[in-house]
Amino acid sequence: MTKTNSIIFYFIVVFMLILLNFQVSDESEFIVVRSKAGLTCVPKDLPLETTTLDVSQNYISELQTSDIVSLSKLRILIMSYNRIQYLDISVFKFSTELEYLDLSHNKLEVISCHPTVNFKHLDLSFNAFDALPICKEFGNMPQLKFLGLSAIQLQKSSMQPIAHLNISKVLLVLGDNYGEKEDPESLQDFSIENLHIVFPMKKEFRFMLDVSVSTAVSLELSNIKCVVDDIECFYFLSALAKLRKNRRLSNLTLNNVETTWNSFIAILQLIWYTPVEYFSVSNVKLQGQLAFRNFDYSDTSLKALSIYQVVTDVFSFPQSNIYRIFSNMNIQNFTVSGTRMIHMLCPSQVSPFLYLDFSNNLLTDMVFTSCGSLTKLKTLSLQMNQLKELAKIILMTKEMTSLQKLDISQNSLRYGDDENSCSWAKSLLILNMSSNTLTGSVFRCLPPRVKVLDLHNNKITNIPKDITHLQALQELNVASNSLTDLPGCGAFSSLSVLVIDHNSVSHPSADFFQTCQKISSIAAGNNPFRCTCELREFVKKIGQVSREVVEGWPDSYKCDYPDSSKGTPLQDFHMSPLSCNTVLLTVTIGVTMLVLAATVAFLCLYFDLPWYLRMLCQWTQTRRRARNIPLEELQRNLQFHAFISYSSHDSAWVKSELLPNLEKDDIRICLHERNFVPGKSIVENIINFIEKSHKSIFVLSPHFVQSEWCHYELYFAHHNLFHEGSDNLILILLEPIPQYSIPSSYHKLKTLMARRTYLEWPMEKSKHGLFWANLRASINVRLID
Repeated sequence: MTKTNSIIFYFIVVFMLILLNFQVSDESEFIVVRSKAGLTCVPKDLPLETTTLDVSQNYISELQTSDIVSLSKLRILIMSYNRIQYLDISVFKFSTELEYLDLSHNKLEVISCHPTVNFKHLDLSFNAFDALPICKEFGNMPQLKFLGLSAIQLQKSSMQPIAHLNISKVLLVLGDNYGEKEDPESLQDFSIENLHIVFPMKKEFRFMLDVSVSTAVSLELSNIKCVVDDIECFYFLSALAKLRKNRRLSNLTLNNVETTWNSFIAILQLIWYTPVEYFSVSNVKLQGQLAFRNFDYSDTSLKALSIYQVVTDVFSFPQSNIYRIFSNMNIQNFTVSGTRMIHMLCPSQVSPFLYLDFSNNLLTDMVFTSCGSLTKLKTLSLQMNQLKELAKIILMTKEMTSLQKLDISQNSLRYGDDENSCSWAKSLLILNMSSNTLTGSVFRCLPPRVKVLDLHNNKITNIPKDITHLQALQELNVASNSLTDLPGCGAFSSLSVLVIDHNSVSHPSADFFQTCQKISSIAAGNNPFRCTCELREFVKKIGQVSREVVEGWPDSYKCDYPDSSKGTPLQDFHMSPLSCNTVLLTVTIGVTMLVLAATVAFLCLYFDLPWYLRMLCQWTQTRRRARNIPLEELQRNLQFHAFISYSSHDSAWVKSELLPNLEKDDIRICLHERNFVPGKSIVENIINFIEKSHKSIFVLSPHFVQSEWCHYELYFAHHNLFHEGSDNLILILLEPIPQYSIPSSYHKLKTLMARRTYLEWPMEKSKHGLFWANLRASINVRLID
């Protein structure tokens, strides 16, 4: 056995301790780890409440009472891989709670015992002891369950102090010089259940040690080398032969074996006759050639044979010899892994094999072709081989009528769309086809009763619609593929576990939880989720199920798009219903615009904004026209800025409002009452003064259209001024005039009122200023005195 395997218990204890310097595991334990710290002595600054201390892999050369006397609660002390040469166990006399001591892999040569210590675990293996370091005080350790020893000499008398103890496991490491003085019966007084003996490395096995301890249930032997003997490893085979007398022995393990092919087969043959039920051999190096020989399978107690990591320096012999021996073994469980085996024969008769593990070899699609003798086989593992055609594997399983579990992962399997063969073993319940090159077409041919299906790490981009209906499927693993959506449960009505993480699922359908009512666990994290409206319902559905159902939530579920949300957990992703509902958004915008338009219209009407706009427009147009007419033309023969035509009923407004507001700015107004020349006819005066005025202002009202003189004035204006293109006319609407009240003779007035802009007298006093400003701008011209 390697050194790593020899101290496996040590690694189990400290596995979680090496991560932190200080770690409190619970209320009663305080763990301190100072391994690989370059220490030359035990630290003095240790907390008094320390219960576990790990100072392994340092340079400590001695251990004194003062180092740990203050640690009254110390229960576990690990000091392996240091430089300690001498140990006085009395240093622990004050450590009454200490029960676990590991001093393996030091340089200990001598120990001095103390009667007060009561260990449960004591490891003194891989040290420099000549004789077994067993004191008589060890016999007073009734709680001792593990004892690690090392020596180069074994004597039966050395075992006497602990012969009466029921020790669970003993690790015995024999030094490089072991064998010079040997007592073959030195282990016979041991009362142990598990014995592990590590023989000297790189030393030919010529030992006579009797390893058949009568009380042992499990025996492990490491560092077995026998390659130079011509009699096929005589000493080691003799040691194994003695195991027949131990009827309790059920487990035998061989590690680090270097021998010949013939010796290896001889070892297997000998184990066949022992009481051993479970035999395992690992890290084997084989030499030479295998001579043809028959193998006797009769009268065996063996149930399971496991062979791991075999290398050989020659394959010149017919390999079918070894395949024939292996294939016809009458055992239930057989494992050959890591041996570069390229083929395996079909058993020559119906085989009792229930479990076959041929993983990590070089087997091809030709293995077990047309093999009808494996009808009892329930579990088959062909993981990590050279399998390529799934159709051939399907045909292989057709004859295995009892097969329930098949592992063909980590191969190069493919299955095309044009494949017609689909004759899986109907008994198959668990199928692992992960880490291959399969596509979605594999779903068209699957075992009809499969319950657990593993297809992770393939090249599946979609699950076809026309797939095999797997009503019994309960667990489906399609992680690390290129799927873009969650599969529905239409074809998987019993699906309860789905693993689909590390795919290309960007916007999973929220209907998944409706179609998959029996889902109890789903792992869909680490996908490139697009945090848009389509994802909103899926996140909502997740929030409605239990956190135990959604594996990895929320840490593994994050937005990948858009960039502004990249890395945001889905549980923090929110979008309003308005932004995700087109109809609702359209209605909302429409209603908002209508409300806004109504509000603007109301405000315009309330503040009479159209009137202000019209007045501003009129003032601007008047100013523009006035600038475009030459000054000389305006001033020629003009005496008045404006001629006023109005009804006598409106004279009060003219005199109280119109005249004062215009004449205060030196605007000359022509009124018939003060400017008409006596003796002339009214019509002549009207014509004369209209011609001498820059503008003609008509004050319109219902009284205006009923006035006879106003009629004459309009009649004149009708023939002289009311023509298109004239800008001399100004209409002031003092009061509204219904269209029906205008006489037919005033048809030109109707037309002008319909086509021209007129000034409307505002009733609100606040608007009068703007009205007069517009009117003054309309008639503003400089007259010659």
